Amino acid sequence: MMLVLTLICAASGFALSMVHKATAEPIEYQIIKFVKEPAVKKVLKDTGYDNDPILDRKKIEIGVDDKGKPVELVIFPAIKAGEITAVAIEGKGKGFNGYIGVIAGITKDGTLLDIGITGHSETPGVGSKVEDESYTSQYKGLGAKGTVSVDGISGATYSSKGVVIAVNQAIQYVADYRKEIF
Repeated sequence: MMLVLTLICAASGFALSMVHKATAEPIEYQIIKFVKEPAVKKVLKDTGYDNDPILDRKKIEIGVDDKGKPVELVIFPAIKAGEITAVAIEGKGKGFNGYIGVIAGITKDGTLLDIGITGHSETPGVGSKVEDESYTSQYKGLGAKGTVSVDGISGATYSSKGVVIAVNQAIQYVADYRKEIF
């Protein structure tokens, strides 16, 4: 009896690991296509790029996590006439109910083009206002050297701070990995 249960568990574990391996790449593509692509196109729209930033994305290994697995930074470049003029890069910041993902568009000369929210679990009608154009438009044209700060949303202080942290993280990534990006 014990042998049968062990074989069933081993077969189930093997099957689950094969399903995970087979679906990891399609799941990554779906997330990029339907979650990140709209934000990338929004933040890079004013660059006049002539490439597909989604297809031309590149990954930079920036370290390892606590389990020893590599941590990769995904860069979405805007290329015009063969030169990278700007990038879209994601940062994350802690909001009220969890992390807020933000794609920031940053030019080669260090200007913040725009931001797009890629995900959050903030309170509907309050913290979710970080997605509104009236809030995100405050970031357009700010200098992307050092840190940025903007007016927060009344009643959504944690959410506003989470977005600022995420944008500053993206700016810091560009500063830290400038040679690899541009």
